[in-house]
Amino acid sequence: MPTVSVKWQKETFPGVEIDTTQPPYVFKCQLYDLTGVPPERQKIMVKGGLLKDDADWSTLGVKEGQKLMMMGTADEIVKAPEKGPVFMEDLPEEEQVVAVLGPGLWNVRLLDIQGHTAGLFNLGNTCYMNSTVQCLHSVPELKSALIKFSPRNASLIRYPHSGRSNDLDQSSHLLTVATRDLFTELDKNVKAVAPMQFWMVLRKKYPQFGQLHNGSFMQQDAEECWTQLLYTLSLSLRSPSSSENSDTVKALFGIELVSRVHCQESGEESSEMESVYALKCHISHEVNHLHEGLKHGLKSELEKASPSLGRSAVYLKDSHINGLPRYLTIQFVRFFWKRESNQKAKILRKVDYPVELDVYDLCSDDLRKKLETPRKILRDEEGKKLGLKTNEKSTSSVDKDVKMNDAEVRK
Repeated sequence: MPTVSVKWQKETFPGVEIDTTQPPYVFKCQLYDLTGVPPERQKIMVKGGLLKDDADWSTLGVKEGQKLMMMGTADEIVKAPEKGPVFMEDLPEEEQVVAVLGPGLWNVRLLDIQGHTAGLFNLGNTCYMNSTVQCLHSVPELKSALIKFSPRNASLIRYPHSGRSNDLDQSSHLLTVATRDLFTELDKNVKAVAPMQFWMVLRKKYPQFGQLHNGSFMQQDAEECWTQLLYTLSLSLRSPSSSENSDTVKALFGIELVSRVHCQESGEESSEMESVYALKCHISHEVNHLHEGLKHGLKSELEKASPSLGRSAVYLKDSHINGLPRYLTIQFVRFFWKRESNQKAKILRKVDYPVELDVYDLCSDDLRKKLETPRKILRDEEGKKLGLKTNEKSTSSVDKDVKMNDAEVRK
């Protein structure tokens, strides 16, 4: 990989590394990060004329230490607002009414988004990666865990079922560091950020995201990127001080499932426990709402060996949520394999979803029992806000029982 210097206006940027395995568009994104000149405005002089986005580096004869000239106008720097964002709940009551009746609330929210949230520059079909990073960046607990991550901590991390330390491979460590650095860059910038370093490390760790088609990077699945990145972070962010190696990512995103696996043919039945990072909303002609898709996603068929039959048989797997995370991730399964054309096809069916999702009926009996009391408290609180009467008798009865228990203890 040759290293060149780039002259732009009165500035010179030495030591810019060119990855000749990638198209020149990637090099232009690096320069955008340095100069603020978008790739489409860049005019870079090389052998034979201007550098094209899809040119072949091997034919350009770029040498180590070569000086390149670039022309182009940088984006204007967006200044942060002098006045911080003001949310509706912080306004006086009379102003809240005006905000709800008029467009004021939308303006306040939009100001906060435009003034304080940096975007990610598309490096060429990288929207799947950008959307994944932006979603994870919105989780404050994850950002805090990444800030605490250090090489010293990484050397103490152990993989599950392994008695050896230093099991965190270098590529996983580098991807975690790149994620941390990108989050930091997003927090301190108001203009779009080019996630060049993160993208290069992601492709090194997971080569499928570096697939090319006709010299350009292929579009990839955001769910695959999400799953791979969470898996890497879950290994990196385990707490070495805990005897059980506390998993930060699992606590934030892990969904515990308990499943009943039943074979109708033989009558065999067993139960399974597993942890996943997302629920799947399976879409078909019968699914019009998110809740229906989630129900379909928790039921499946699998074929495996039956001990009693002595051959393979079909088993029905019926799963229920046995533990909910702080952040619930849902994947809309919109792709299926079309046998007629022997290729992947996308389902374009519209699926409605609520502002607040209640998954109580998708939970196991054990989890429902745990959720009954907090759900009642929430219902009562909402009822009070709406001016409804709550069951005061049950509340006073509980208070009386507590007082009697206290009296018995004091005796």
